[in-house]
Amino acid sequence: MSSLATVIMAAGKGTRMKSDLPKVLHKINHRPMVHYVIDLAKKLNSDKTVLIIGHKRELVIEACSDSGVEYAVQAEQLGTAHAVQMTEPHLKDHQGDVLVLSGDVPLLTEDTLRNLISEHEKSGATATLLTSDLDDPTGYGRVMRNASGYVQKIVEHKDASEEERRVREINVGIYVFKGPALFKALRKVDNNNIQGEYYLPDVISIFIKNGEKVNAVKSMNFDETRGINDINQLQEAETILRNRS
Repeated sequence: MSSLATVIMAAGKGTRMKSDLPKVLHKINHRPMVHYVIDLAKKLNSDKTVLIIGHKRELVIEACSDSGVEYAVQAEQLGTAHAVQMTEPHLKDHQGDVLVLSGDVPLLTEDTLRNLISEHEKSGATATLLTSDLDDPTGYGRVMRNASGYVQKIVEHKDASEEERRVREINVGIYVFKGPALFKALRKVDNNNIQGEYYLPDVISIFIKNGEKVNAVKSMNFDETRGINDINQLQEAETILRNRS
């Protein structure tokens, strides 16, 4: 198994939580949700875990002070690619794989991520994304595969043709990359979009354009890939975690 570093995006405000607390510090069963994600990185034996912090970062540092993570600061919220780029000083000597997780996706299981990493390594892909099938994928980016089963492109819902919109497989925003290739591609991402942000899925397009292999692995359970965006979803996550234990 290649050496693994884990990057966790945890810089967001979480305005829909109706609170000024950093989103990842909202508690599920009396623990900040980001702790569940850090625990996963530990279970996967990550050589290094880098937490990307921004909004009220001193509170996140305080809450995670015993976790053994390193911190990368995203002072301005300029998109997910920009966030991951902030970790490069911590990982410039890392030659293995980089797993990218979100601090607001606390329901992922170790089995799912081990399978993602294993399939990534077996395939020899430059990048592997986690996907899921949805009965109603409206609003999500669709994953289009080629005849060999590898990713041909990711199409945002608004840009998808009628045929593409019938595809039920969606990108859930969890990735594993060959580390050096990731940081090389991040330098080429532009912010030529309505939001003026740098988006991590754009590195997938860069790899495909360069003829590099991009793999996709399905999670059998969409619920574990859900981000927590409001208080109702926080309560649902509590119920799911209680039922697991």
